[in-house]
Amino acid sequence: MSFSQNREPITIEDGFKLIDAAVTKLTRIIEGKPEPPFLPEEYIGNYTIVYNMCIQKPPHDSSGPLYEKYGAILQAYDKLTILPSIMEKHDEYMLREVSRWWEINKIMVRWLSHFFYYLDRYYIARNGIPSLTVVGMTCFRDHVYEKVHFNVKQVVIALIHKEREGQQIDRALLKNVLDLFVQNGMGNMERYEKDFEDFFLTETNSYYSRKASSWIQEDSCPEYMIKAEESLKKEKERVSHYLHSDTEPKLVANVQTNLLVSVAKQLLEKENSGCSALLRDDKTDDLSRMYRLYHAIPQGLEPVAVAFRLHVTAEGNSLIKQAEDAATSGIVEEQVLVRKIIDLHDKYMAYVTDCFQNHTLFHKSLKEAFEIFCNKKVAGSSSAEMLATFCDNVFKKAANDKSNDDSTIESTIDNVVKLLDYISDKDLFAEFYRKKLARRLLFGKFSDDHERSILTKLKGQFGGQFTSQMEGMGTDMQLGKDQQTGFEEYLKNANTGKPKGVDFTVTVLTTGFWPSYKTSDLNLPLEMVNCIESFKAYYEIKTKHRRLMWIYSLGNCNLTARFDAKPIELIVSTYQAAVLCAFNHTERLTYQELIDQLNLSHEDLVRVLHSLSCAKYKFLKKDPASKTISKTDSFEFNSKFTDKMRRIKVPLPPVDDRKKVVEDVDKDRRYAIDASLVRIMKSRKVLPHQQLVSECVEQLSRMFKPDIKMIKKRIEDLITRDYLERDTENPNTFKYVA
Repeated sequence: MSFSQNREPITIEDGFKLIDAAVTKLTRIIEGKPEPPFLPEEYIGNYTIVYNMCIQKPPHDSSGPLYEKYGAILQAYDKLTILPSIMEKHDEYMLREVSRWWEINKIMVRWLSHFFYYLDRYYIARNGIPSLTVVGMTCFRDHVYEKVHFNVKQVVIALIHKEREGQQIDRALLKNVLDLFVQNGMGNMERYEKDFEDFFLTETNSYYSRKASSWIQEDSCPEYMIKAEESLKKEKERVSHYLHSDTEPKLVANVQTNLLVSVAKQLLEKENSGCSALLRDDKTDDLSRMYRLYHAIPQGLEPVAVAFRLHVTAEGNSLIKQAEDAATSGIVEEQVLVRKIIDLHDKYMAYVTDCFQNHTLFHKSLKEAFEIFCNKKVAGSSSAEMLATFCDNVFKKAANDKSNDDSTIESTIDNVVKLLDYISDKDLFAEFYRKKLARRLLFGKFSDDHERSILTKLKGQFGGQFTSQMEGMGTDMQLGKDQQTGFEEYLKNANTGKPKGVDFTVTVLTTGFWPSYKTSDLNLPLEMVNCIESFKAYYEIKTKHRRLMWIYSLGNCNLTARFDAKPIELIVSTYQAAVLCAFNHTERLTYQELIDQLNLSHEDLVRVLHSLSCAKYKFLKKDPASKTISKTDSFEFNSKFTDKMRRIKVPLPPVDDRKKVVEDVDKDRRYAIDASLVRIMKSRKVLPHQQLVSECVEQLSRMFKPDIKMIKKRIEDLITRDYLERDTENPNTFKYVA
């Protein structure tokens, strides 16, 4: 369409009359009153009026007055039509009216913007003034919104309260009304937050604070958590239905603070239903719900993890007390106690895995709890010793009973390695375990597969140094088999041969791998001496660089004792065999004669004579008869002895070497502390006392918990040995002496 430039100018009065007529028709249409719609030519005509008034040459250009006219139309409509209509309504009816007029206003602004569109394209763009849409929104905000938002907010919050109490409300209406707060922010959320959200959150805070106070008194922990979870779910639904999405994190945090954070201690410690009771009664669903609720809160899981740790610690301490009470004469039932601790660990690890989703906080709590009670002594026995004894019993039983399920043994091995991780004196366990492993290997009570399996797992968990000596012991046993075969071949080919009727087996042990054993210059029977000389001759052929040292205390013999009733095979130690063989050439010997003849220590001879004359099997008759051995006793072979068994294993009272093991470990610890201190100082050159001690503790804590006093003593010792020196200006600082 083209327009002539030679027509008469349109005056402002004439133009405004035409515009007012169009606006009157527009308002009737959008308010739903009887009015025919705009025809296309009418719509174009309205646009053309504005267009022509804007393109007129000065002084007839009416762009400025038209811009003002546009604002005046909307302002008048807002003040004289919309606002009075809203103000005469109350409660939910007022909301409906606000919602209706808000929609009408948006339509009104859209239509008028089309009529006045030419202003937006040129006049507004050139002058940098607010657009027609912005003017329309600003008018509504200043003349309607500002007058009604307080009352609207009050009604909306009241309706939300009704919904929280279980009543039905018109959610679509609330969504439309709350959109009013958002859009009147003109591009930011300030109006929504200041005029509605702040008040809403304050009311929410009060509402759930009251609910928390009531529920915590009336409900059990599970019931309370169900209500809290349901409340959070409904508040999130509220956001999705009518609140702005920006409100969700604030609203959720508000509800969490009131329903969960503020009552966490009361809730978790509720008698008969708190965290401890849920753990005790295996309430996995409730524990999972507790995790879900508190996991969503920053640092929310910390009180749950503390409650978990306290409960597990109490359970573990109870097991230790039961074992202490059940211990008789200082003897602890390691099998029972360790099995119970393993079961306890399995039980609570399942909670960590399933209910607490493997969260690191609960792994840490479980570890801390087990470290507390797993390091307690029971009837004088350390946890390291008890665990080593437990392993010993398991492996000996598995070696004796071939029907044992390998998967069960493997599971037990896994559990032992887990428990050892909680024990601070790992080096003490290693020494006790090595002692017991040595006896299993030497006396044939072991299974290669199981022994290798635990060593592999211990090595993987604690490093190669932890198992190097034990692995060396296993290697010795393998080499021993080959060596025995070679020795037997040697005897067949040698001219001398071995004494008739004697089978002789030797195991050569490498000193550095095996525990230290007491040696003695026992005077052996001639038959045994011949055997030893035969092996010496063989071994000298094999190697010239090693010296054999015989440990008779570890040997055992099978003897045939010829009693009057019948001969009986006796399985005895080398010491017992030497004592019994002494009676081959005489019927009666005194204690003093025996000690002179055999060259045994008093302690060893007393143990042996007690086992042969005072214990269950009395192969020797003691004079005078009593349960104790004295230096004035005399002994006689009991030819009248009889038993229904044809083979008897004669036990020897065990020697309590616990003290020696502890002493050996203490000695090793001194060396370890020295080495650690020197390593640290060699790399650092200069260090303050406190830092040196803490670094030493950190380095060694993987194997044992170093005593601070011991570290200080070792520092002083290293100073006297010129490895370290004190700083002359600061005595609490040490220097490395290169």
